Amino acid sequence: MWTENASVQRAARSAVGLVLVLMSGEAAIAAPPADSQVVSLRRLTEKEYRNSIADIFGKEIEVRGSFEPTKRSNGLAAVSTAFLSVTPVGFESFSKMANDIAAQVTAENYRAKLPCTPQDPKTFDDACSSKIMSHYGLLLFRRPLTGAELDNRVGLSRRITGQTNDFYAGVRSSLSMLLQLPDFIFRSEVAIPSGKGKLRTLDSYSRATVLSYLLWNTTPDAEMLQAAQSGELNTPAGLAKQVNRLMASPKLDAGMRAFFDDLLQLDTLDTVSKDSLLYPKWGSGMADSAREETLRTVTGLALHDNGDIRDLMTTRQTYIDRKLAVLYRVPFPFTGDWAKVEFPADSGRSGLLTQISTLSMFSHPGRSSPTKRGVALADIFLCLPTPEPPNDVDFAEVNDANNPLKTLRQRLLSHAGNKVCAACHDRSDPLGLSLEAFDTIGGFRTTDNGEKIDASATIQGQSFSGAQGLGQYLHDNPRYPACVARRLHTYGRSAQRWTMDDFPDTYKAFQSSGFRLRALLQSMALSDSFYAVPPPESPSTDTAKAAAVH
Repeated sequence: MWTENASVQRAARSAVGLVLVLMSGEAAIAAPPADSQVVSLRRLTEKEYRNSIADIFGKEIEVRGSFEPTKRSNGLAAVSTAFLSVTPVGFESFSKMANDIAAQVTAENYRAKLPCTPQDPKTFDDACSSKIMSHYGLLLFRRPLTGAELDNRVGLSRRITGQTNDFYAGVRSSLSMLLQLPDFIFRSEVAIPSGKGKLRTLDSYSRATVLSYLLWNTTPDAEMLQAAQSGELNTPAGLAKQVNRLMASPKLDAGMRAFFDDLLQLDTLDTVSKDSLLYPKWGSGMADSAREETLRTVTGLALHDNGDIRDLMTTRQTYIDRKLAVLYRVPFPFTGDWAKVEFPADSGRSGLLTQISTLSMFSHPGRSSPTKRGVALADIFLCLPTPEPPNDVDFAEVNDANNPLKTLRQRLLSHAGNKVCAACHDRSDPLGLSLEAFDTIGGFRTTDNGEKIDASATIQGQSFSGAQGLGQYLHDNPRYPACVARRLHTYGRSAQRWTMDDFPDTYKAFQSSGFRLRALLQSMALSDSFYAVPPPESPSTDTAKAAAVH
């Protein structure tokens, strides 16, 4: 069943409202109609913010500033945006960015793109101001401005124009305020009665927002907002029309790149460092190339070729640039920046598992780490997170290269013999040990500290060897596609907690398609369950739960 942590949600909304009310003098999220309720707030990610600004104002508008970090929860950084508020420092950054964006939008070289021109740029023009605020308010808030909101923005513009004798200074101030308000910075989900008992569903503007950020990683476009305004999105035919349109667009690549970037934890590459003396081939820009290789592989197989996503565990095809060609020790055809290649059958390579991104992210600067790799693979591909080790665990035996046990495998198995450590290591280490033929930067090797590498592994009585054996094990493991489906649902509706029982028809369509990503997206986006919201918990129930937690 879905669960909604109401106390956490309310605490997040209260914190957001407090910070923004104190610092902006505005109301927080506008109150929804009487028969509806805001059930979730989700802060825009940096990429969502940048894409939204580009699509609303134009790609020439620059976003200059820093964004507060997110935290990974339930395997996804996107989930934490439903619970993280904005600190005063964060709001100051959003405020500076808003002022700068508004200044660019109202600069003389941009003004021809505004919805209207005032009769006299030195005096206030009520009709033009209203038109500009209505136009950008709809795009920024992903819903029409209320009458009070429009009056406030036009009123501010009127006051500033009167003080400066500059119509565009007034527009700049009002646009800046729109950009600073939580209605833009946060994506709100509004629930309305579904007509099916106590179950509620998302209203049309919330549907437009969820679909656009899921499939395109950006704000709803004009056609989507029109479909929301007309109520078309809350009809099966209207919903299908918009879902088909979004999925037929090249922008689907951007949406799925964002999802897999999060799912595969590719943001980890931003902090990867390697010992330059031991691994001089790991140079500047290598992490960016590794990230791009993985995203090109995923979108190429899952979207462009409409392939079975399980094949991401076993394919030997990938995309490389000149930097990666050096690490992979393959010739690079000098006909472009990127080339599609296929590793030979005896290369030991197996899909995403042996790409430089995966192998380098979950290793140490100077050596591989079967445990880090195993823990990451279990979490990412099987939805089996591993608990943090106790603080008093001694890793000296594993890290000591002068240990009589020469190979990392031998030292790790000796360490895992400790009963306190065995439970976790028994699950994660076989996954990681099967990748020991690859060093910390993803290069292939046959020995470790002069000893021949043993890449055999046994999991739940099933034995295999090497990355290709592991790849086939994961390919055939029903937990892998189920994990991807679950994470995609959570990524789209992060306020909900999904289990397989919540979307049986969607998952059945995914299975029947041969585990095609497009089929999963289509069935999910058209399913009533994707937009469903459970009935609100009573205050007494919520209080009891909070007491139990504390």
